[in-house]
Amino acid sequence: MSIPHDGLSDEEIKNVLEKYRVIAVVGMSKDPMKPGHYVPKFLIRHGYKIIPVNPTVDEVLGLKSYPSLNEIPEDVEVVDVFRRPEHTPEVAEEAVKKKAKVLWLQEGIYNAQAVEIAKNGGLIVVWNRCIMKEHNRLIGSKPYTTLRKL
Repeated sequence: MSIPHDGLSDEEIKNVLEKYRVIAVVGMSKDPMKPGHYVPKFLIRHGYKIIPVNPTVDEVLGLKSYPSLNEIPEDVEVVDVFRRPEHTPEVAEEAVKKKAKVLWLQEGIYNAQAVEIAKNGGLIVVWNRCIMKEHNRLIGSKPYTTLRKL
């Protein structure tokens, strides 16, 4: 099955990456070889606040991990998902309840039901894209080294 395009322009993706800085990573991994580990690590180096969501670990990269989005005690702007497509509708529901702004399904991940839930909840929905690759392509890979007003 081929995955349809999310319909977002480069400008819209760049706007998401520049505007929203607090990212809950659902399925964040302790394994440095997995994208669910090295992609959030990249985002941290580029000035994003990362909140791990993984019920099987207490912390990742020195950051407290939460069992679910609902248990994060602060606002979340982007929900970046490293889970199999069949698990994404539940994540989309939690993202809507959490009042996130964006649901980002990583490269290779698409679920029509999750997309519909998130869009109906007012979220921008990105799918089948790697947030790290999009950042490199649209913003650049130079690490975030200066403080700037966001």
